Amino acid sequence: MARKTRNKVSKSTRKKMFTQKICRFCADKVSSLNFFDIKSLKPLISERGKIIPSRISGNCAKHQRAVTTAIKRARCIALLPFSEAH
Repeated sequence: MARKTRNKVSKSTRKKMFTQKICRFCADKVSSLNFFDIKSLKPLISERGKIIPSRISGNCAKHQRAVTTAIKRARCIALLPFSEAH
């Protein structure tokens, strides 16, 4: 059985694909996230209601954990919907 050959991606194109993004909360020097601030949490939720991961949003690990807890708390008190359909 013949093996399939994979298309190799050069190292220069691989680096271009994954550019490091700057955390928006570190850039603004935000000390704590508030779950009542829906304007800052709304862009971090996808159209289907899922929390956008840090590799896409560019948040650092510290602020990504704070974002997830803030979004979950805002969902529990009905400030944010669990999904857009409901």
